[in-house]
Amino acid sequence: MEKLIEKAKVLVEALPYIKEFYGKTVVIKYGGSAMIDERIKETVIQDIVLMKLVGINPVIVHGGGPEINKVLEQMNKKSQFINGLRVTDKETMEVVEMVLSGKVNKEIVSEIQNQGISSVGISGKDGGMLLAEKKLVDGYDLGYVGHVVAVNPRLLLTLIQTDFIPVIAPIGIDKKGNSYNINADYAAVAVAGALKAEKLVFLTDVEGVLMDVDDSSSVISQLSIKDVDRYIEKGIISGGMIPKVQCCVEGVKMGVKTVHILDGRIEHCLLLEIFTHKGVGTMIMQ
Repeated sequence: MEKLIEKAKVLVEALPYIKEFYGKTVVIKYGGSAMIDERIKETVIQDIVLMKLVGINPVIVHGGGPEINKVLEQMNKKSQFINGLRVTDKETMEVVEMVLSGKVNKEIVSEIQNQGISSVGISGKDGGMLLAEKKLVDGYDLGYVGHVVAVNPRLLLTLIQTDFIPVIAPIGIDKKGNSYNINADYAAVAVAGALKAEKLVFLTDVEGVLMDVDDSSSVISQLSIKDVDRYIEKGIISGGMIPKVQCCVEGVKMGVKTVHILDGRIEHCLLLEIFTHKGVGTMIMQ
């Protein structure tokens, strides 16, 4: 009986959050171990389905770097990266689009629909959703690597209003019809900003922003965007965490209420963050 009572208490704890976020949009950037570890992948999909069933509107933007690498290796084509971005010639762009828009996207859609929820897989090209331009990095031309210059949310809004979970591959298109490989983090920020999402959640392979990088228990639970610059100057936020946090700040500046960096290696991390008092990971807000 005690176990049943504990379960009831968990549901009661979640109730105010269900009320608060009912009808709101939550954009989830899905990547890292959460896409690779089969056990974690199953819990992430369950979390997203539960969010939908209690009246939240989840929108997924996914990556797929390891899958792209695997196909390129099979083609004996070497991957090259500059500042963490894949150099993308025309042949690589075709592989990127095939893997992201085809294989990875449709696998996620199938996993959601296996739970009895309707989902639609699209890329940023559909409905002219992600208008892109070529991105230069420190003067380097990376080929078909782009950044988002405008978002047309009409297709997304239609899918949300008709009760589908949209799953988005981060492929953009320019005014001439060229396809561009877009960093999934920045695609998620652009989508969340255009939808004025209540939350933008990054599933990562880190615990969150740490006060001490050598102490995994030193997670900073909340940060204001003013804190971010100060923590970068002090070296508390450093290395690969800097672009991730700057991405979060951009989301807040674009109108997203809160942005979260979660450890996607934790089972049910989405439910823990959204429906419990303590939450997990780091929340960044105005």
